[in-house]
Amino acid sequence: MTHSFFFANVLGSRARWAQRRNFTVLQAEFDGGRLFIETWAAWRADPERCERLHFVAVARPTTMDLPDVLPEQPTLSQLLINAWPMRVAGQHRLEFENGRVVLTLAIGELESMLQKIWLRADAFYLRLSHIDAKLAYVAKALARVAGDQATLCAEAHPELPRALEDAGFICDETPDAAYVSARFAPRWRVRRHEPPLALAIEDSQVQTLRDAIVIGAGLAGCAITERLASRGWRVSLIERHNDLARDASGNPAGVFHPIIWRDDSTAARLTRAGFLYALHRWSELERAGHNLGRSGQGLLQIADSTDDARAIASAIERFGLPPSYVVAVDEHEASRLAGQPVARAGWFFPQGGWISPAAICAAQCAVAGDLLTTRFGMEVARIKRENGTWTAFDSTGRALAEAPVVILANAGDAQRIAGLHGLPTRGVRGQLTLLDASPLDGLRVPIVGDGYAVPLGAHRTLTGATYDIDDINMRIQAAGHTENLERVAMMLPALAGFEPRSETLEGRVAFRSVTSDRMPMIGALADETTARANAARLSGAWPLDLPRAPGLYGAFAFGSRGLVWSTLAAELIAAQIEGEPWPVERELAEAIDPARFLLRALRHGEFT
Repeated sequence: MTHSFFFANVLGSRARWAQRRNFTVLQAEFDGGRLFIETWAAWRADPERCERLHFVAVARPTTMDLPDVLPEQPTLSQLLINAWPMRVAGQHRLEFENGRVVLTLAIGELESMLQKIWLRADAFYLRLSHIDAKLAYVAKALARVAGDQATLCAEAHPELPRALEDAGFICDETPDAAYVSARFAPRWRVRRHEPPLALAIEDSQVQTLRDAIVIGAGLAGCAITERLASRGWRVSLIERHNDLARDASGNPAGVFHPIIWRDDSTAARLTRAGFLYALHRWSELERAGHNLGRSGQGLLQIADSTDDARAIASAIERFGLPPSYVVAVDEHEASRLAGQPVARAGWFFPQGGWISPAAICAAQCAVAGDLLTTRFGMEVARIKRENGTWTAFDSTGRALAEAPVVILANAGDAQRIAGLHGLPTRGVRGQLTLLDASPLDGLRVPIVGDGYAVPLGAHRTLTGATYDIDDINMRIQAAGHTENLERVAMMLPALAGFEPRSETLEGRVAFRSVTSDRMPMIGALADETTARANAARLSGAWPLDLPRAPGLYGAFAFGSRGLVWSTLAAELIAAQIEGEPWPVERELAEAIDPARFLLRALRHGEFT
């Protein structure tokens, strides 16, 4: 297909994106990047272009070779090549032009991925090389995510016009019979749920200013601040402490890595998506001159048992995970990587490592610049929405900030402020142990497994961390140090028998929150009052059926995975607010939906 035909019939000579805040193109079968690059070039050249251009493309794993350099667009081609992702399944978010041009690659089979992506498309580009037998299925999948009057361009196929018309499209005549041009204008209701729209803000002046309140200045809150500011939002960041990153985000270092399980579970997929997106965003911060204290030699995970090592090695091969992502290693190779003997085989993450959470928070707030107002030393007691505006109050009733959007990123306190049914999160006490001049001095890379050990430099190793559910003791305990060292010794035998005096050990206690299913709470919060009033009708509801509290979102209950999940959480929430394509598949977003526990209660008839 000639791309000039696409521009003329789908983008309407680019006029359809003029003055728009967002414009989204969905390419149903990736062509190696040519159409994206040409669309990007057209966006660059148009002074009336949209504020943010989203280009979503479904790509089979077999088509994920590095793109070629287009002679007519060598600069943009090279930028795409430089940003090219690892060949692993899922969605990959690539950002250009300071985030104003976004390519989301959905890697997987077309029929499957079209059911998983969640967006509102303004234009479609459809190739037909592999879908002849499933035209009706594909047409309905496109209709599920089509915006009003969305336009479509496709290579001609004798059965395509009928399939499109049955799905709610109207086919237009084209001067060239080699192509089909259509627009989405259904004469009847064709879908149960509308695709994503930007949050409706009642006051037009407020809408122009785009104000938001973020409660909590740890990893979650600072990531949200940066992602909103990148879209022009002004953020009031409220923190009960007197600085950023004072709770668990204030630990001297944290490890980051994906997880590999015997099956490619929801948790494994979500952690993979979070890990890869975090690497991307951290690299952007580092390119901007911020030192995140990130290690660069990889991370080694030690298996819990010999059987576990064999099973994970088999899973890595079965899933086709590339060596740039993870490598199974035997005991000998693991010991070489660690710089000292290890107890068992395991697997190595070349892009994993350790990083300073506080440095990340500081960098994210720095790039937000003048769009950020920090309010330290203020504790939010409650929030209230009136006339389309949320207000945060302290315990004396004093108003701390107001805005049409509030994001709760304050860990264990979030469920209290939100008034969540059943109090689904619990507190977890974690104690760290810092070693000086120990048998772990020669450790080369972070080691994780049943505990972790992080080399912080000469004669300095961080170990941890205890996992004490509902323990509120803030004091460092000798038993916690003993537990940390014993668990690390099960992975690194050199530590066995090492008995430093507990009173000389340094440590730190911090508190996290977790849910019963160990998945985070990320996304729009439900309007629980309305849901309870309609409990009978909602007894068979799906997440998209639930009423939502307008402008209220949450990012909390990250447990020990704040580093891996926080940046992706921020991008998902920003996309939900703006009505942009989601950065993860809808089924993953539903697995972390803060309303999932309410949904289960409705299905079990707890309110009838």
